Amino acid sequence: MDVRGEVLTTAVLRAWARTALSELGRARAEIDELNVYPVPDGDTGTNLYLTWEAACDALPEGELTFAEAVQAFGRGALLGARGNSGVITSQLVRACGLRLAENLPAERLGRPASPEGEAAGASETRAVLADARMSEAAAFADALAFAADAAYSAVAQPVEGTMLTVARQAANAALEAANAGKSLAEVCLAAVAAARVALTKTTEQLEVLRRAGVVDAGGAGLVVILGAMESVLSGRGPAATTGVPARVPPLEALVPAQGTDLDPDGPAYEVMYLLEAPDEQIGDFRRQLAELGDSVVVVGGDELWNVHVHTDDVGATIELGIGIGKPYRIRVTHFADLAHRVPVPNRAVIAVAAGDGLANLFAEAGAVVVQGGPGRRCSTGELLKAIERSGAPEIVLLPNDSDSIAVAEAAAAAARQDGVRVAVIPTRAQVQGLAAIAVHDPERSFDDAVVQLSAAAGQTRHGAVTIAVKDAWTMAGTCRIGDALGVVDGDFTLITDDLVTAATGVVDRLLGGGGELMTVVTGREVDQALVDAVVRYVRRIRRDVDVVVYDGGQERYPLLIGVE
Repeated sequence: MDVRGEVLTTAVLRAWARTALSELGRARAEIDELNVYPVPDGDTGTNLYLTWEAACDALPEGELTFAEAVQAFGRGALLGARGNSGVITSQLVRACGLRLAENLPAERLGRPASPEGEAAGASETRAVLADARMSEAAAFADALAFAADAAYSAVAQPVEGTMLTVARQAANAALEAANAGKSLAEVCLAAVAAARVALTKTTEQLEVLRRAGVVDAGGAGLVVILGAMESVLSGRGPAATTGVPARVPPLEALVPAQGTDLDPDGPAYEVMYLLEAPDEQIGDFRRQLAELGDSVVVVGGDELWNVHVHTDDVGATIELGIGIGKPYRIRVTHFADLAHRVPVPNRAVIAVAAGDGLANLFAEAGAVVVQGGPGRRCSTGELLKAIERSGAPEIVLLPNDSDSIAVAEAAAAAARQDGVRVAVIPTRAQVQGLAAIAVHDPERSFDDAVVQLSAAAGQTRHGAVTIAVKDAWTMAGTCRIGDALGVVDGDFTLITDDLVTAATGVVDRLLGGGGELMTVVTGREVDQALVDAVVRYVRRIRRDVDVVVYDGGQERYPLLIGVE
């Protein structure tokens, strides 16, 4: 689809999201290498990519107004933000979307223009309303400026020479171009050009960057993201605009900078969590957090916030959140562990997949895939062939089906006789396997990895919906051919007239014990209306739950559902 032009639409947003994700993926390793500030832990590119990926995953398929799309995208970035740079990026994205929703004409966003629009003189009323709003180019420039202000406000102690500076200079250039009457694409090009210039100057603005002879990693990522938007609006390929500027020639030998957080004098931990708390208490919370550490960033709104800090007192930073609300999804990283990572022996994860889409998901996560599923159980021989084909001395098996666990154990026993180290994670559902492989870190020791994957799988409740193909007795009673059945943790618990009722019933039971993330895997030839109904239902009853939808392609089960 050609999305070039002078109008910001949902199609433009989708194209930008996809293009930026692709370009961040390409630039990921290079941006990681630039990462020396605020912590030289080499993960800025990875954090930006994962943050953007979370935002893309939160953008629903189907018909959406532009307002709905930017809201979903911004929320996805907020909930999925990783690291200092990811949190700031989420604030930039969210604030930009909110400002656009204020500035663009109501009918452009899918809302009625005004009650008066239905009365006499409706066309004149709409014209007045449109004139009261900004042009597309001016609205975009104003949104960039608003987002830069919001990002500065979110950081307890803003530092120049970072992605904040790059965002500010890009916004200033965009405003200047918009005031000169430039088109939307030209305004975006001006922002990208200014961002690149600002990025090259970051080397002289921060001493740690000057010593390392590099530009700011977060700023480099922002150039990639802005460049992706310009390439979409102009129709030019991304290579000309989104590339990461080359490493600045070193001015001095690369030596550890004094005062960085990996030095003994710096904070020892990075703490991140989501926080449900009243908006009016966040200002004081941010100031108190700054007394406990540095690199403090608190972003969000509408009583949902993403909190980031580098500190020596993990407990106090979490207790501070408890004092004003509910912190969850708490992640603590010990910087010393990052500094002393050592390679571990090669390891393969082998997953049994019940459909083509599921096979692709497992393969993209790095697994060796063996086909299985209802009506086609994998054999011990197939698993042994996969183990042999991997050539890895360490193997983790994900059977992803109750009936396949015994087969996996038999294959593991045979492989151990050949000196291969094998562990079977007793995953009883495909969604448990997806949850397990999502947390696999090949740099962890084998034992730690097994514990981590087992925990992820064990903490994932699973369900499904299907149609009865024969009369039968179940735990929920007698079903007839054509009945809609709901499955929870392997047992039939619902018999209903339609799949939507079965699916929402399964959702209620799975979320009854709490949960933060729901994964929905769609089967072959699933009705999209069923998927949309489930997503809408979850968003209505549990606004704190993230929902991601994957195409699984499995037989017999229109939906597989997991809750973590």
